[in-house]
Amino acid sequence: MSETPPGLLASVADLHEMELARAGGADIVDLKQPAFGALGAWSQDALTAAVMLWNAWGVQLGEHTRPALSATAGDQPMVPALIRAAAERVAEAGVPIVKVGLFASKHTNECIEALAPLAGRARVIGVLFADEAPDFGILAALGRAGFAGVMIDTADKKAGPLTAHLDPLTLGQFVAEARRHGLITGLAGSLRLEDIPALIGVGADYLGFRGALCEGGRTGTLDPMRLGQVYARLREPTDSSRA
Repeated sequence: MSETPPGLLASVADLHEMELARAGGADIVDLKQPAFGALGAWSQDALTAAVMLWNAWGVQLGEHTRPALSATAGDQPMVPALIRAAAERVAEAGVPIVKVGLFASKHTNECIEALAPLAGRARVIGVLFADEAPDFGILAALGRAGFAGVMIDTADKKAGPLTAHLDPLTLGQFVAEARRHGLITGLAGSLRLEDIPALIGVGADYLGFRGALCEGGRTGTLDPMRLGQVYARLREPTDSSRA
């Protein structure tokens, strides 16, 4: 397994937090409204403004040194037409990475198929939920539909962190299976500073944070000092890299 640390995905609620996340070293700035659910969506006007700011970063910093930009499509019912429309709305605003929640449902595969046309034009990330007994069997379907990647998050933010639901061995199996289908991987879900060392060993491409970055929890405001602590912990040398 590579000793490169996972990238830092920082979820932000407004343009000011976008700037703080960029300055704090986030690899992906993720547009999410935590007050509106696990994957609460920004408004269309706010998404457009965020893309304008992100494009300005490209001019200032260069295309390859600015962080990537993602946005959630909201907590949508697992109805193919609705979930596709929500994801299309995010992509139409110019956001290059669209995160779509795949909640437990007998219609999950239909929703994945409905997103395949968009996955041919944008980078679509499917989000599974650790507290809903996720079926890793759908990773093959995500790969076939052209998804760029897959994350595991938590749906109920009061039910504890990701690590309370899935152990590192299971998460490692998820990462390995996702990679087998050509998918990049991310882990999120009320992650805390103390969760980072064990999760680094899982080998996911990204770890995602919101509450750990904020004063007052996930619906609070992003705190540069807390972001700095997470950034530093992600880059601490592991036992294997000290050897």
